[in-house]
Amino acid sequence: MKLLLTSSGISNTSIHNALVELLGKPIAESTALVIPTAIYPFRGGQFASYRMITGNGPSHLADLGWKSLGVLELSVLPSIEEDAWVPTVREADALLFWGGDPLFLANWMRRSGLADLLPTLRPEAVYVGVSAGSIAATTTFVETYPEPPRGADQPLKSEKFVFRTPEGDLDRILVTARGAGLVDFGVIPHLEHPHHLDASLANAEQWAARIPAPTYAIDDDSAVRIVDGTIDVVSEGAWKLFTS
Repeated sequence: MKLLLTSSGISNTSIHNALVELLGKPIAESTALVIPTAIYPFRGGQFASYRMITGNGPSHLADLGWKSLGVLELSVLPSIEEDAWVPTVREADALLFWGGDPLFLANWMRRSGLADLLPTLRPEAVYVGVSAGSIAATTTFVETYPEPPRGADQPLKSEKFVFRTPEGDLDRILVTARGAGLVDFGVIPHLEHPHHLDASLANAEQWAARIPAPTYAIDDDSAVRIVDGTIDVVSEGAWKLFTS
């Protein structure tokens, strides 16, 4: 399986071309399944999910002109027979993991059985992550929360984290958690984004120090591409690799 881990979807020509190259054929000839699961812990997530699926959201993902597009909701998979969904996943050219809460997404990737299925997919299949969808593909990740996260899959560690913003210091809970383990490096999206005040370069350096692997901090115009174990960055913006 190939991977394209983005911060904000297919946001520019370089990332678009990288996706087409990974698919090995035009998007108009490719099938995809979109996974909106990560967005549901947020207030209004149901509306955000609909906007993304219909191509009216902030990230270009479902609106790229796919030959066919289906929705794979991970939280329902344990309740249905595998024959109803596994063949569809195996046949898809691309799996599109949208953003939201990476702890929630990684939990449902495991509980649904998808995390175990992904490494067995055909080599031509492409995993496309957006924000939390990229974070959840990693082995270990960090994320901030305004209050301790709740759910069946608890983080490996929680700690108080104070970060500085132009408006002043903010207190958050910084969690270290397990991802799906598809890649052996970390990803920190939205680098220096004005609406993601905790993702400054200084904070990213502190987060990366808690990840026991090289970590890529990427902005919304960058993506990490993985093919046969080879990693490179596709970017029209800014990114940084932390190796400590």
